[in-house]
Amino acid sequence: EEVIRGGGAAPLSILLNKLDPVLRQAADLGAWQIISPVEAHGLVEVVARLSDVQNDVYDQPTVLVAARVTGEEEIPEGVVALLTPDMPDVLSHVSVRARNEKVCFGSCFDADTFKALQGRQGAALRLKPRGTDLQVADGDASELAQGAAAATAAAEAATPGAQGVAIHKRNWCGKWVVSSDTMTNEIVGGKSRNLADLRFSGQLPDDIKLPAQVALPFGTFDAVLTDPLNAGVKAALEGMYATMDVAQLPAARDVIRTLQAPPALVEALEAEMREAGLPWPGDEGPERWAQAWAAITGVWASKYNERAFLSCRKAGLVHADLSMAVLCQEVVPAAYAFVIHTVNPQTEDSSQIYTEVVRGLGETLVGNYPGRALSCVTNKAELTSPQVVGFPSKSVGLFVQDTLIFRSDSNGEDLEGFAGAGLYDSITMDECTEHRIEYSEDPLVNDPEYQQYILSRIAQAGYSIEQILNSPQDLEGCITSTGDLYIVQTRPQV
Repeated sequence: EEVIRGGGAAPLSILLNKLDPVLRQAADLGAWQIISPVEAHGLVEVVARLSDVQNDVYDQPTVLVAARVTGEEEIPEGVVALLTPDMPDVLSHVSVRARNEKVCFGSCFDADTFKALQGRQGAALRLKPRGTDLQVADGDASELAQGAAAATAAAEAATPGAQGVAIHKRNWCGKWVVSSDTMTNEIVGGKSRNLADLRFSGQLPDDIKLPAQVALPFGTFDAVLTDPLNAGVKAALEGMYATMDVAQLPAARDVIRTLQAPPALVEALEAEMREAGLPWPGDEGPERWAQAWAAITGVWASKYNERAFLSCRKAGLVHADLSMAVLCQEVVPAAYAFVIHTVNPQTEDSSQIYTEVVRGLGETLVGNYPGRALSCVTNKAELTSPQVVGFPSKSVGLFVQDTLIFRSDSNGEDLEGFAGAGLYDSITMDECTEHRIEYSEDPLVNDPEYQQYILSRIAQAGYSIEQILNSPQDLEGCITSTGDLYIVQTRPQV
């Protein structure tokens, strides 16, 4: 600490903190970035960290002023607005969930403005997003109390699923593994099915590639659990089901990770992966297959993540009805990863595509690693003219050797009125490593022609897929060092 304080970084940091609001004012950018543009009216609750209160339930509409938001938390029930000085990516999972739940979400760049909000503990405030600014005015506490009483009465009369959201339990189709040409709504989730639909649409442009894939369908977990090999695991889980609560979740995950693979599953997975052109981990020895199986059971165990359990409970969903397919893909060696929303989520302008790009794998973006992604807006009428609206500041990128990824693909994601984005885990067979990023050497930052070329290709890919699937899309993809563009996931934009 003494070395840091004695060097140039400490005074530079202080200078930049003072300079930032001055530059934003000169550029007429305002003190806010609006991530979810929703008007809100609620009572101020000041907290140090969103994670400290994610399990809480507020009985009145609440404006949560949180000094720290990591991006992995769940937004508590009763919160109508979330304000923070942190800078989550606009397309990170927590940002998507805020927009889906109609929660006003704003990032404050001015320390004095945020300090003033922290001083309004218990006050009623009205929030109105206006472009790049947030208008804050006094609210009416009595109006909020009356509305809370009515909402409580309605909630007491409601039944699970009364919000119009429901999970329908999926039965096992009898196959351990399915190929892309047999994927349907009944046996896999949207991640697998949407890519299969693109693959066989006959409309995908030649310069957009899709990774090879197979999937363990819905119900495979239950079938593995009933195998005599796993009698002890089944008994342990059944003992937890009746009284499952947050405190028991870690134990449930640990038990699931001890599952053993039935020989028939291993044989079927090997055959389908070879047929699809995917490498078979067992060719490198039994320890590599053990790593792959650990990733698969880790995906199943993520059904019992705290954020997933709480999110289902808040939405009135029956957690026991959740079915988890596992999508198996080869990891694309990404030089850059991107997320596209084909409708600008900040303005809800359907004529604009919003894109965020990071170096390496996309987890630094969707997982809300510190810093910002490069962001741009592209008009659909001018796909070759992307406009950069934010430069990158993430200090690390994630990279991994040639390996496989096992993606969660549940029936509890992307439901109408409920965003499951980021609730469940996707796990690489090998661990990713962090590398420091030097943006002065990055052509996406310092080469305008290359920047326009790459960002235009990404926007064109998003627009093409929106046209093929006939609805706004939330896409994840990457570009390799040789310039190949892959789409690894697409879902309806919420």
